[in-house]
Amino acid sequence: MLDSIHVGYVAGLKKFAEYFTSVLCFTTPGDGPRSPPQLVHTHEDVPGPVGHLSFSDILDTSLKVSWQEPVEKNGILTGYRISWEEYNRTNTRVTHYLPNVTLEYRVTGLTALTTYTIEVAAMTSKGQGQVSSSTISSGVPPELPGAPTNLGISNIGPRSVTLQFRPGYDGKTSISRWQVEAQVGQVGESEEWVLVHQLANEPDSRSMEVPGLNPYTYYSFRMRQVNIVGTSPPSLPSRRIQTLQAPPDVAPANVTLRTASETSLWLRWMPLPDQEYNGSPESVGYRVRYARSDGRGRTALHAIHDRVEREFTIEDLEEWTEYQVQVQAFNAIGAGPWSRVVAGRTRESVPSSGPANVSALATTSSSMLVRWTEIPEADRNGLILGYKVMYKEKDSDLRARFWLAEGNASRSAQLAGLGKYVLYEIRVLAFTRIGDGVPSHPPILERTLDDVPGPPVGILFPEVRTTSVRLIWQPPAAPNGIILAYQITHRLNTTNANTATVEVLNPSARQYTATGLRPESTYLFRITAQTRKGWGEAAEALVVTTEKRDRPQPPSKPAVPQEEVKARSVLLSWEPGSDGLSPVRYYTVQTRELPAGEWSLHSASVSHNATSFVVDRLKPFTSYKFRVKATNDIGDSAYSEESESLTTLQAAPEEAPTILSVTPHTTTSVLLRWQPPAEDKINGILLGFRLRYRELAYDGLRGFTLRSIGNPGARWTELTPVYTVRNLSDASLTQYELDNLSKHRRYELRMSVYNAVGEGPPSAPQEVFVGEAVPTAAPQNVAVQAATATQLDVTWEPPPPEAQNGDIQGYKIYFWEAQRANETERVKTLFLPESGVKLKNLTGYTAYLVSVAAFNAAGDGPRSPPAKARTQQAAPSAPSAIRFSELTTTSVNVSWEPPLLPNGILEGYRLVYEPCMPVDGVSKIVTVDVKGSSPLWMKVKDLAEGVTYRFRIRAKTFAYGPEIEANITTGPGEGAPGPPGEPFISRYGSAITIHWSSGDPGKGPITRYVIEARPSDEGLWDILIKDIPKEVTSYTFSLDILKQGVSYDFRVIAVNDYGYGTPSAPSPAVSAQKANPFYEEWWFLVVIALVGLIFILLLVFVLIIRGQSKKYAKKSDSGSNPKSAALSHGEMVSLDEGSFPALELNNRRLSVKNSFCRKNGIYTRSPPRPSPGSLHYSDEDVTKYNDLIPAESSSLTEKPSEISDSQGSDSEYEVDPNPQKAHSFVNHYISDPTYYNSWRRQQKGISRAQAYSYTESDSGDPDHCPLSNSNSTQQGSLFRPKASRTPTPQTPVNPPSQQSTLYRPPSSLAPGSRAPIAGFSSFV
Repeated sequence: MLDSIHVGYVAGLKKFAEYFTSVLCFTTPGDGPRSPPQLVHTHEDVPGPVGHLSFSDILDTSLKVSWQEPVEKNGILTGYRISWEEYNRTNTRVTHYLPNVTLEYRVTGLTALTTYTIEVAAMTSKGQGQVSSSTISSGVPPELPGAPTNLGISNIGPRSVTLQFRPGYDGKTSISRWQVEAQVGQVGESEEWVLVHQLANEPDSRSMEVPGLNPYTYYSFRMRQVNIVGTSPPSLPSRRIQTLQAPPDVAPANVTLRTASETSLWLRWMPLPDQEYNGSPESVGYRVRYARSDGRGRTALHAIHDRVEREFTIEDLEEWTEYQVQVQAFNAIGAGPWSRVVAGRTRESVPSSGPANVSALATTSSSMLVRWTEIPEADRNGLILGYKVMYKEKDSDLRARFWLAEGNASRSAQLAGLGKYVLYEIRVLAFTRIGDGVPSHPPILERTLDDVPGPPVGILFPEVRTTSVRLIWQPPAAPNGIILAYQITHRLNTTNANTATVEVLNPSARQYTATGLRPESTYLFRITAQTRKGWGEAAEALVVTTEKRDRPQPPSKPAVPQEEVKARSVLLSWEPGSDGLSPVRYYTVQTRELPAGEWSLHSASVSHNATSFVVDRLKPFTSYKFRVKATNDIGDSAYSEESESLTTLQAAPEEAPTILSVTPHTTTSVLLRWQPPAEDKINGILLGFRLRYRELAYDGLRGFTLRSIGNPGARWTELTPVYTVRNLSDASLTQYELDNLSKHRRYELRMSVYNAVGEGPPSAPQEVFVGEAVPTAAPQNVAVQAATATQLDVTWEPPPPEAQNGDIQGYKIYFWEAQRANETERVKTLFLPESGVKLKNLTGYTAYLVSVAAFNAAGDGPRSPPAKARTQQAAPSAPSAIRFSELTTTSVNVSWEPPLLPNGILEGYRLVYEPCMPVDGVSKIVTVDVKGSSPLWMKVKDLAEGVTYRFRIRAKTFAYGPEIEANITTGPGEGAPGPPGEPFISRYGSAITIHWSSGDPGKGPITRYVIEARPSDEGLWDILIKDIPKEVTSYTFSLDILKQGVSYDFRVIAVNDYGYGTPSAPSPAVSAQKANPFYEEWWFLVVIALVGLIFILLLVFVLIIRGQSKKYAKKSDSGSNPKSAALSHGEMVSLDEGSFPALELNNRRLSVKNSFCRKNGIYTRSPPRPSPGSLHYSDEDVTKYNDLIPAESSSLTEKPSEISDSQGSDSEYEVDPNPQKAHSFVNHYISDPTYYNSWRRQQKGISRAQAYSYTESDSGDPDHCPLSNSNSTQQGSLFRPKASRTPTPQTPVNPPSQQSTLYRPPSSLAPGSRAPIAGFSSFV
């Protein structure tokens, strides 16, 4: 009775507290019911310290002490004890005991300005509790203390550190408690300070040990000091430290063991949480220990180096054997505790060996007795349900036959129906519910007893004469012993047996010749064989003594009566044909399977006197045709006509369906998937499936079970539950959910198929544990938010309760880069049923897909649909590569590859280069920013020869990332060519030819030449021409590739396989200015100007002379003919048309501001505008000179696109037909010296090219005045011609009218029109 009492100890309870206790039993599937609760009490103990000790009303000789009840009373308080004494003078102690309701006391009789130590403690019946004490100076009120300083850390261990500190200001009272706060984790993980340790009643401490820390964890500490007034501010934080590693403190939880197969067990556990690793996560793993429960064999260990692994399949175990398994966690320091022991049994299997001591004894000619002993226990692999004896004729190709001996107590079997005098191979095997085991080995050989033989076979008469015949035969198919002799008798078929001739032959005889026969007579021959048991059955044959024999005629068309059609056989009947005077010896039957089968031999030994034959070995539910032929001594007949096609009947299926998988679907159902048997094995029309299942008791029975046996003659029974059957009548099914099962039970399942005839054999049994199923739905409402450039926050909701199939133990978060799924997928496992996680250490500005799956004790559920989010931008990684090319003595081409991780939108790059050592005492650092859209290369040209430079490049998104660095030394390198000879330049028109001579080729042949150029005023060399063939020593190029008007220096560099060589000496400076044509040279313009000046002077002189000679003649005619007072319009026209120079008035007194400026790369000149104040025209002048100047203008330009057209808007004036006074325009201008020499000679209609050009608007006939499409311009366009200095004549848009007499006075010029420019004629 005492053995059934269990005692348990519960620690960690509160003192003097009441608790309800209840007890339950639990098994692997779960907890049982609780017992009724019982009320229990813990014992009383001394109390804890009083709370909030404080002082008030502090006077010179008295003060008031206050406190609160202890938090931990640990019993019934009986009172308090208060005592005080002068500091460090115990002989002055005064003690008072107070009732338990007193929480304050006034201390009197103190000495002024004296330090006292005051103590207060609570009491219970168990004694005095912990003392709370403090110091106070009488007459001096205490203050809030200051913060400790100078925190130092030493003695860092896995779970503790030592803090050294300097106390702060004590507030004129003793420090009652030191507090240590800590910030746990890496920088940025947690900013919260938590209280981790307190030290009380040690006011003089200068160091303390801080226990209770977690191993391998980052800490930063700060301290506070407490007195009776309160708590000080915190000290400055200490440096951040990491505690040392330690072995894990706990074992993996929720360890379960399930049967996986005949030789394996499936072990599962809950991995350690991160905070329990106590070391580097990479070193954390698990160790599995397992051994047989019966103590046999050795204990095995297996290590799993994956901290998040939660299952392991233990392989290579013994079948049907119970094992005990434990799990522990380990890290780099050591291993933690072992988990509790869990037990499991491997699945039942077939026996791995046959019975021992197999023997056989022939009892008759057709039976024998087989005996054996039991199989060794280690090889049984399950419960033996019976034995099977396998036997077959030795050296036979036929399949072995089985003799069943049911019951595991069977040790013998009597085999019957055996062949006579046949040598048999005999083996015995045992079987369990799983199937047949391994047969015994080696096979036992035993022969049945002999008997009289069967008839000889193959009787033929190859030679037949009228008076003799020769007979041949073969030994009996069933000799049934040793043949000792043959006996042949023959007689006329019409006589009786008494007249037969008898001949006995030796056993080796195979032929016999009978002579003295009657011609054309029928004889009957009988042949028998003899063994020691006697003469056997005789074989008979007829023969006709004639020489007119022939082949037989074919039999009739075979017929099959429908009632004789079976599933695997039919009865075939026929009528024999003519035997050709030679009796038929045997028939041959052939079959053909429809629709496309070939004719195949079924039997070639059908009896000669048979007219029907049972054709067996046919396939059920299959169509066939048959044919027959006869054979006599002469040969074979033709085949008979084919029979009608017929179909065999259906039969029970031959094969079972193949069960593909059996998986738990819910906690009370499993899902089966199977594949039906092949169609030709169903033997008919498939009608459905039959599912059998039953519960298994794998863990053994702890007590007795009573079971009745209904058969009174039974000698054995199977002590396993009977099968429950479900019929599935849908033949198209390939899966089925088997529900309404019991939780936490193991089931065995078998399947079979059935047709109209019956049910096929069952499949091999499958086992499944019911009660644990994976979640059938994914987590819901998965959302992903970008927190930082390297972190995503994922949230979700658990699967619906009906789809959880048990308690959710955690979640697996699958995440991968959207563009690289196969390469970047990672999994984070949460072993707590939380609803969110932070995915850290991601790539910046990258799209991620996140999917979440829940798992329980049975395994993982389905994943949720992927949710997409992009991390925020971050600084990019370093450019992936930096390369140098075209390295010369002063330049290099630097190129780089973009960063592998851009982490955002690249805005550009920063290139920094500097010499590794100062050059001429100066170390110049150059920084170049390159836009993101620019090519990823740069030509650096300001380097010094033979100097090593350091190049650094980094990319930028919103911030710069890390840089990549590389060094390069400017040329020439070792083995590079020497300098070519100094180049000299020859120039031909717009082309330049550079000549040079070859120099030292260096260590390798010269492969090409390069020409460098630099502007003479800038001094930076750059490659101008690349890849000049090595055979060339001169090169010609056009000036168009140079900047016009700039002088250049050139030099040549030879290149070989070692790099660029030393450059040649620079050539003399060469200007890139193209040569002007002669008509643009200054001397040619001077000559033209002088010739024009002389011509104008001659013209003016001629006009003056003509004017003087006509003066008086015009005066005399003016009164009678007004029209003769002025030069008529027609005369002016005739003057122009007579190729005389046109005259243009140029006012030298115009106030004009001429300015030249460069605007947009084109030289422009502001055209002078006439000033109304500087031109003195009267109305009379206008009237007089109306007819003198035609209303026309010229346009001077070289670039049509730059002509500025203006629309004239001023009014026009008609010429007065009656002038008041006749006047000569020549005299008018001669009399005014201002206008002297102000005429310009000009070819009509031709615009002469000038160094600068401007555009004038036409002020002629209004019918021909062009309209401008743009705003009026105040300035003409002046520019330097680009391609040619040759003037380009331009025809005025509107030719001057030859009939109009309109005149536009200078004071009313349109905004776009131009007055003659002073100083712009050839007189200048």
